[in-house]
Amino acid sequence: MDSTLACLAEWMPRQRWYSSKGRSPLLRLLTTLEWPSDDPSARVRTLIVADEGAAVTVVYQVPLVLRTLPPSDAASIIATTDDGIVLIDGPRDRAYTDALWIELHTALGDSASTADMTAPAPRARLLTGEQSNTSVIFEPEGAPPVICKVFRQLHPGINPDIELQTALADAGSRHVPRSRGSVAATWASPDGSGPTEGSLAFAQEFLPDVSDAWRVARHAAESGESFAASAHALGAATADVHLSLARVLPTAAADPQAREAIGAAWRRRLDIATSEVPALTRHRESIAAVYARASDAVWEPLQRIHGDYHLGQVLHAKGRGWILLDFEGEPMRPMTERRRPDSPLRDIAGMLRSFDYVAGSLSMARGTPPPSHAWAEEARRAFLSGYHARSGLPATGPLLDAFELDKAVYEAIYESRNRPEWLDIPLAAIDRLVARGATVSPSATSE
Repeated sequence: MDSTLACLAEWMPRQRWYSSKGRSPLLRLLTTLEWPSDDPSARVRTLIVADEGAAVTVVYQVPLVLRTLPPSDAASIIATTDDGIVLIDGPRDRAYTDALWIELHTALGDSASTADMTAPAPRARLLTGEQSNTSVIFEPEGAPPVICKVFRQLHPGINPDIELQTALADAGSRHVPRSRGSVAATWASPDGSGPTEGSLAFAQEFLPDVSDAWRVARHAAESGESFAASAHALGAATADVHLSLARVLPTAAADPQAREAIGAAWRRRLDIATSEVPALTRHRESIAAVYARASDAVWEPLQRIHGDYHLGQVLHAKGRGWILLDFEGEPMRPMTERRRPDSPLRDIAGMLRSFDYVAGSLSMARGTPPPSHAWAEEARRAFLSGYHARSGLPATGPLLDAFELDKAVYEAIYESRNRPEWLDIPLAAIDRLVARGATVSPSATSE
């Protein structure tokens, strides 16, 4: 096992889902799951490991297939251990995807609603692209396709993606895919406090022939077309989801304690940002002033929200309109924070920032100075109008300014760490938001 962990420590930092970039993993095995396989030449094994080389211990799921001979797909090979066993990235091997299908079927049972899962394991393919998890698409013969997300970072309790999407689907929302079940497991807690149960995988209907909202918006911006009608509809869909979540899951009053917890998170993020992004230092006091004004604003009740909402988390399906995905929440926030009732304005702010990113990325691609943001501003107004028309709730004011500013601060941290060439996009937004905040009179915060 020491040889296997050494191989994983070499391989994991090169994976998109590994969070502690620039650090060498220090792995400790928490548990091993053995899944049966019909392939006599393969052993299917999932390791759950704690990375104690990170600033904060992170628990990862690493599905493996162990073979004595290398597969034809060299890209799937992790390493060969000292005793000659070939370690293969599980989702890239048929033995693992067959076993995963069986585990999903076992978890689902034999209800009529899941009859499409009872057939022999179907053809499976890996979804490519930038992901913080790993997604496998199953294509059963004569049945609708299913996409299964294999969570790479694990947390105690049910994953919010499963919890929220299942609750919305059960409530009849047409703005999320239908759930097809999940897989859970138990592992030893890294701190030695006892066994921990959490989510390993989540299956839901796969929607073919859909359009990614980022690409739809980017095409409109490139073509000089208005995105207003689409943004208005997206605002209405967002309000529908928020209203459904408030109806089927608990809400909470925005009492002083809850407001202080959110404000503390804003300030904590600002501390990180000013230490990592020197260009933000000059705005520190102005940003803190925006946060202070927001604490005195009128707050609507808190509720469960998407938590990491942007155009990349939305699809457009013919006949169903906008479909929301990936309810795990913002990766940089602790899971305990992501599960708490929160302000819907966090989601609204995330989408507003996403419109700005469309305009900013287009400017970068063309090598031109930042545009006037007229396209983004039109999309912004239409989105807010659609949200208000459906919900009747206010979606403007100093509180939204604070959430939008916090999101831009988050983006500055992310870009400085991962895409320095994109850093100007959030920095320019912070300049605008701070300037706008400076024009807000103290009396306006209570209106």
